[in-house]
Amino acid sequence: MRQLPVWLAAAWAMSLTVLGFMVVPLLFLHLPTPALAGQMAAQLFAAQTWLSVACGALLMVSFRSNRALVPMGIARAATLFVVAGVLLALLVELAVAPRIVARDNLVLWHRVGTAMYFGQWVCALVVFGKLASGSAKTPNEVSDPA
Repeated sequence: MRQLPVWLAAAWAMSLTVLGFMVVPLLFLHLPTPALAGQMAAQLFAAQTWLSVACGALLMVSFRSNRALVPMGIARAATLFVVAGVLLALLVELAVAPRIVARDNLVLWHRVGTAMYFGQWVCALVVFGKLASGSAKTPNEVSDPA
């Protein structure tokens, strides 16, 4: 149970990595038309958003649990990145994606969405890095600055 936050952060970061850097490029490479690839990518990114929200929510719950799953100092340091990553995911899904699907200034909104997805990916990697480095330490090695 103590490793749950590390596994959640790993699932979040690696799902973003696999989808954004492998699956979606392969869709555009192998599907017959870019329009078809774009429709499939939009559905996958929507699913990724809700996976990100679920991982972020569960991470926040684990940070605030009565049973200390994460040392307080590490939880404080990771909280900002969890919140930022989830907000970026929701903004992409609810504000940017509808404009991309509507093909409203497609180049601009695609660049904005890509930048926000990259930002979310960086947040997830930072959270994973903080939690993984903190879980490698024994409880006596982890300092809790008050």
